[in-house]
Amino acid sequence: MIQKGREFIIGRIKSIRFALLGAWYLITTEHAFIVHSLFSLFLIFLGFFMDLTINEWLFQLLAIGLVLVTEALNTVIEKIADFIHPNYHQKIGIIKDLSAGAAFFATLISFIILLVIYLPKFISLYL
Repeated sequence: MIQKGREFIIGRIKSIRFALLGAWYLITTEHAFIVHSLFSLFLIFLGFFMDLTINEWLFQLLAIGLVLVTEALNTVIEKIADFIHPNYHQKIGIIKDLSAGAAFFATLISFIILLVIYLPKFISLYL
């Protein structure tokens, strides 16, 4: 019984290691993910500067997470599609476009959320 508990813990530690390796791969090799990550860091610093409320922080972090997760999933779908069919194929192209479209919608919704948060703050600075 103790051995099974130990194996479970070791398995979870290995899972975390693999997840960190995947995150590192995204952050260091995928250009779109790098851009989104840098913009996310900028928004976090801006949030401190603009003194966001707790609810504004929650929505901003949710928007950031939405974009990063969909961008990561878009990357996964593209990598799988390229692995399955390395040469151009119309149906694979449509699959990749749909995946990119999902990331686009996540980014668009997040942009609207950020406008709702920041636009009144910037307007009040200049009025």
